Amino acid sequence: MRLLGVVGGLVLAVLAGFGLGRITSGGVAEPAPLPAATGVNAVHTDAPGVAPHTHGGSSGGGGTGVTVGGSPAAGDVSGLVVGSADFRLVPAETAFPAPAERAPFRFVIQASDGTPVTDFAVVHDKRLHLIVVRRDLSGYQHLHPELAPDGTWSTELALPTAGAWRVFADFTATTATGAQVATTLGVDLSVGGDYAAAALPAPAPTVSTGGFEVDMAGTPALGSVQPMIFTLRRDGAVVRPERYLGAYGHLVVLREGDLGYVHVHPEDQLTVDGAVKFWLAAPSEGRYRAFFDFQVDGVVHTAAYTITLG
Repeated sequence: MRLLGVVGGLVLAVLAGFGLGRITSGGVAEPAPLPAATGVNAVHTDAPGVAPHTHGGSSGGGGTGVTVGGSPAAGDVSGLVVGSADFRLVPAETAFPAPAERAPFRFVIQASDGTPVTDFAVVHDKRLHLIVVRRDLSGYQHLHPELAPDGTWSTELALPTAGAWRVFADFTATTATGAQVATTLGVDLSVGGDYAAAALPAPAPTVSTGGFEVDMAGTPALGSVQPMIFTLRRDGAVVRPERYLGAYGHLVVLREGDLGYVHVHPEDQLTVDGAVKFWLAAPSEGRYRAFFDFQVDGVVHTAAYTITLG
């Protein structure tokens, strides 16, 4: 009888835990965290849109680490360097004489032996994601350049204001040893003319973009993965976003000052309330700008938020 009582208690505990998981996740049980890829040559093996995951970087800023089902540890950001042990970002031009609405931009990803890389994995529907932002965290762009057979990537940037801009190349490529390495590299561009830095907008939980009111709920914490939930509304009614690049949204978070970069992908399904849920830990105290890309009716929009920690 004692044995039966113990077994029955365990069964009830498991069922209660399952029910609690459904309640705390808005009606959908949280997925069990997957083990983090480790080492400077961590392999990006997850299929697009399968699980929430973060493209981060090694603590040294090389940008070759990936954490699946969670977030990088404190201080773990990417995009701080132009080259890693395996790859180097080599732009054809870094100085633009004057602001321009459409400025041609070309670059090559070089392997460790200096040869152009042409073998890129398709991650979230594209072989490379190019994030562009002015150093005052204005002018955000999420682009997808075209790759030529000789390894040259090309696109057009919007550089409408003078000053320093930062370009992040976010990709997964094959090394000489055959390993696929998820990497984010960054390089600065200069645009000539009179420069005046824009003040960072004050933090606000709701922003307007493209006819939508977008609510952000949640605050990232140091060393602790927290949910970040985004809800779209149009004329007061909740709108469910469409899949864009294999997911219901993309979240790029940039740290003020050094522009440390984190690229987060959400859970594969919307919450029961039609919201997009990400999981994020803050790399450090400071101010951040978070850019949430989403698609409705075939049109991509970006909602931008200021986050202050500490």
